[in-house]
Amino acid sequence: MNIVVLDGYAANPGDLSWEPFRQFGELTVFPRTAAEDVIARASKADIILTNKVQFPREVLQQLPQLKLIAILATGYNTVDCEAAHQLGIAVANIPAYSTESVVQMVFAHLLNVCLRVEHYANDVRKGRWSNNSDFCYWDTPLLELAGKTLGIYGLGNIGRRVAEVANAFGLRVIAHTSKAQEDLPAYITKVDFKELLQQSDVLTLHCPLTKDTHHLINGETLQLMQPTAILINTGRGPLVDEFEVAEALETGCLKAYCADVMGNEPPAADNPLLQVPNAFITPHIAWATFEARQRLMQIALENVKAFINGTPQNVVNSF
Repeated sequence: MNIVVLDGYAANPGDLSWEPFRQFGELTVFPRTAAEDVIARASKADIILTNKVQFPREVLQQLPQLKLIAILATGYNTVDCEAAHQLGIAVANIPAYSTESVVQMVFAHLLNVCLRVEHYANDVRKGRWSNNSDFCYWDTPLLELAGKTLGIYGLGNIGRRVAEVANAFGLRVIAHTSKAQEDLPAYITKVDFKELLQQSDVLTLHCPLTKDTHHLINGETLQLMQPTAILINTGRGPLVDEFEVAEALETGCLKAYCADVMGNEPPAADNPLLQVPNAFITPHIAWATFEARQRLMQIALENVKAFINGTPQNVVNSF
């Protein structure tokens, strides 16, 4: 087997090892691969491991030796899965490896808005507390979560875990989901989308990106939200219309926007969300804890082993 890793740097910048994959055959690891280099680097590959490299039909058609694309992520929209199926190429992903880490990022963002810990820590480091007239000071609103309403759009693995943690914080939890109320924990109340927008003090998005959820949050839906609401997006950047969100922040129609994902990554330098107050953007790192990446590498290894042994797992294209 000829195994090629096309963009291995993000998953493994050097603190993990690709060596276990060598048990299956020849291994070549590229940290990054530009679009124009994909075919040359992948032309003799039986198995490709990749995260963000694009595989449209016209690329797949030029890779006759390819048998498996092992995605180093949960999302697999980078591959034309229908074309892969027609060409006899299996596509396997890695589900649920980053749930705990993403949930942790959701609450890191939320607690940052509520208490602005880094802001105050930096101030103290600069001597502001030492020179203060009183025993304490604050110059931002300080918010308590208990008793407020957290709304969740999408109750998959991450959404359910967010709900569990929110309940522990004393938040009232509501959710827009296809699941029946009787199948939900007692602390989650199912609501329709309009009620979700209107009632949420905090709204967090945990749904797939589809044609129905593209720009789910836009100028119209933002008008239904409370001006004091906090919007969190650790799902996919295009779930929100970034220009409309920036305008809502600038005009006081939304309190804060917290995101670990953007519509284009990396974002353009002139994206308004990079400048507008109360937009808190992290560079798509919720998945990237050491522990989550360890799980990712282990499941990727298991996906390759299972495929070679004739018992494919985590295949997403009905191979």
